[in-house]
Amino acid sequence: MRKKVTKAIFPVAGLGTRFLPATKSVPKEIMTLVDRPLVQYAIDEARAAGIKEFIFVTSRGKGALEDYFDHSPILEQELRKKGKEDLLEILKDTNMDSGAIAYIRQHKALGLGHAVWCARRLIANEPFAVILPDDVIAAEKPCLQQMVEAYEETGGNMVAAMEVAPEKASSYGVLDVKEDMGSVVSVNGMVEKPKQEDAPSNLAVIGRYILSPSVLRNLNQRKQGTGGEIQLTDAIAEDIAGDVPVYGYRFKGKRFDCGSKAGFLRATVAFALARDELRDDLMEYITEVAQVSRAAE
Repeated sequence: MRKKVTKAIFPVAGLGTRFLPATKSVPKEIMTLVDRPLVQYAIDEARAAGIKEFIFVTSRGKGALEDYFDHSPILEQELRKKGKEDLLEILKDTNMDSGAIAYIRQHKALGLGHAVWCARRLIANEPFAVILPDDVIAAEKPCLQQMVEAYEETGGNMVAAMEVAPEKASSYGVLDVKEDMGSVVSVNGMVEKPKQEDAPSNLAVIGRYILSPSVLRNLNQRKQGTGGEIQLTDAIAEDIAGDVPVYGYRFKGKRFDCGSKAGFLRATVAFALARDELRDDLMEYITEVAQVSRAAE
């Protein structure tokens, strides 16, 4: 019987330099879309997929991220005293049970593959998920849950994939498709950040993975790839030669790249418009701004 995916790695060691000066003192992962930090969206998605153990690969200066998941007795006491039960319920989602969450330090920024490798001793010999909080996905059924359901049929390794414009291929890992079966594609290989003319397809890998422990064994070789970094896509591609299949999964949903300022702003607007209590006021403001912009042309 196939083992269930119950552990997830969250690589959050990056410095977030694109968002300076905010990230001088605030980890990027707790910057908020409307009123919830990026990392909360990732945690909620993982929980919906059945994840029970949460492994964060962090670095120096991420203390506020660790504090976010702790109980806050004084705040909870004040809310309880004032009868604000609705806010207490919201806080429950931010709390982690003792032992459910672990923090591993990545002391050198050697790439995503290295970050995942840092957590190897907590994974042992079982499948695991990797979630990049920068990639926020709005979906009726959370993306990782979609993937877990597909993985139960396929096994092997699975990466979330979406179609991108050819000129954007150089920003992603790109799939070399063996067979297209609709939502699921089998893969011959993966190419990290290819030139437009060298891209084997327009299916790009985004920040959701379900991986076999064999990927960690591949990462043990510490091979440097594109940019001199240890690339996760290279370690996944090695599994194909070792008879562990790799699949791409076309998820249903809208992905926002919150690693960029423009993507973060798009996500903020999209998630705010999805909120009943914010939609009307925000739409009125957006309409006003659009009218002023057109009048100025």
